[in-house]
Amino acid sequence: MLDGARLLIVEYLLGGKIMMRKRVLMFASALTLGALMLSAWGANKPAAKQVAPKQVLRWTETTQLATDDPAQAVDTLSFNVLLNTQEGLYRASNHGQKMNLALAKRVQISANGKTYKVTLRKAKWSNGEPITAQDFVYGWRRVVDPKTKSPDAFYFYPVENAQAINTGKKSLSTLGITAQGQRHLTIKLNKPVAYFKKLLAWPLFYPQNPEVVKQYGQHYGTKAGAQVYSGPYKLAKWNGTNDSWQLVKNKQYWDRRHVKLSVIKEQVVKDANTGLNLFDTGKVDAVSLSGATAVAQAHNRHRVDRLSANMMRVDMNEKRVPAFSNVNVRRAFSLVVDRQQLVKRVLQNGSRAAIGFTPVGLATGPNGQDFARASKVASGVDYNLQTAKKLLSKGMAATSTKSLNLTLLTSDADSSKTLAEYLQGQFEKLPNVHVTVKAIPAAQELQLQNKGDYDLTVTGWQSVFGDPINFLQIWGSKSSYNSSQWHDTKFDQLLADAENKYGNQLTKRWQTLAQAERLLMKQQATIPLFQSNSMQLLNSKVKNVNYNPSGVPYDWKTTYIAK
Repeated sequence: MLDGARLLIVEYLLGGKIMMRKRVLMFASALTLGALMLSAWGANKPAAKQVAPKQVLRWTETTQLATDDPAQAVDTLSFNVLLNTQEGLYRASNHGQKMNLALAKRVQISANGKTYKVTLRKAKWSNGEPITAQDFVYGWRRVVDPKTKSPDAFYFYPVENAQAINTGKKSLSTLGITAQGQRHLTIKLNKPVAYFKKLLAWPLFYPQNPEVVKQYGQHYGTKAGAQVYSGPYKLAKWNGTNDSWQLVKNKQYWDRRHVKLSVIKEQVVKDANTGLNLFDTGKVDAVSLSGATAVAQAHNRHRVDRLSANMMRVDMNEKRVPAFSNVNVRRAFSLVVDRQQLVKRVLQNGSRAAIGFTPVGLATGPNGQDFARASKVASGVDYNLQTAKKLLSKGMAATSTKSLNLTLLTSDADSSKTLAEYLQGQFEKLPNVHVTVKAIPAAQELQLQNKGDYDLTVTGWQSVFGDPINFLQIWGSKSSYNSSQWHDTKFDQLLADAENKYGNQLTKRWQTLAQAERLLMKQQATIPLFQSNSMQLLNSKVKNVNYNPSGVPYDWKTTYIAK
């Protein structure tokens, strides 16, 4: 998730010799064909006698669905809907640990790792039209087209000419993906990318139907009917703003025999108590809990913990608030947050206090050490009110600031508002600081964050694959996700060196990324809060939920309701 059109990320995605690392969906590096598909999906195939007659999953979300356009999605929920309604060359299973051929029937990779020859299986869109190699070519070109303004276009930069196209220097026709007839693709990379298969399983790399995109134009993906589907389900009953929608079994899906659910009914439930009541009365099958509600249900027999590689944080907008350009002011705002109190007394849902910006368990280095633990900077996550006050005084004097009247932007979900109110109380322990909470629907919050229209904002980052670069790169000077405008040339260089200079030197690369993490925390570019754990109540009859902690979380392809 970075700005595909800019220098730094371009450098370490294109110039390096190794691979672009982002969120590790740790899949098998080499895939055999038919046997893999059978082992991946067939092994979990339930016996007919185990499956209930009515296959309806009732799921809850805490936010609205923002988009159904893969080129514009930036949030976890949008990607989750796309993952279940669309499909690419690969699909992940086993908690993101295994890669399986999906729309690809066969993939041949050259000895130098730079050319992929793909044979597609016979498959159809939900409207009955064949899914062709040209649909992949079109979909990829649409994402990297600068006119599309996809915030995630940079993920395509390992593909030949993608960067030049995205920055307006070359035509779309030069992109390193070509179709040979309806069922054959050739993909050419600038360099070998070890986790490229993982990217191919991500919705950004899925095919798109050119006729449907052209038919709906700017309304493409803004409602259920303005899209066509290649995956296990079809999106239904979503008008773009409503608080409920459905994923209906796609009868045209090539592997529909492994899809048991007839419909997934999703509804937005922002209040935890409301969600609990719905679960207790049998009206929903899954609900996420937080705060006092989570504490009260800690020993519920339906409890399931979903610890993810997601780090929640507070960003400080240096452009909107000049005082935040001073490191002492930034450090003061971090030091006033008691993270242990936050997770134990406020959240109370199993989330873990941050020990840095990258989450624990995201990745392990060549020496076997956890990256987050090995690169920890205690001062970046400590709690010390007295030191915070001293640093604030020093920083405000340096920036000629007498007082700070700030707005803290967050979503209007129950758990988000609770968190924001806690932070408001902590920040206001600093002298001459006043904070107002602005809680709005998540889709609107994302829009304001993307525009940098905030003073402070609660936000988070969910990994796509398990490597520190997937987290650190969002702080590159040219990253489209760096809306707070913190910049550091040394940090930029460390990232570039890690991916390019030390691309084939794993230990040196790891050490360089650790330096970048330490610099980020010493400069307090952001305020890490906690590593998210979603405490969920799940109906025990719901089986085979494929949960991926370091990628798009829920794949319901093989989920079913037991008798």
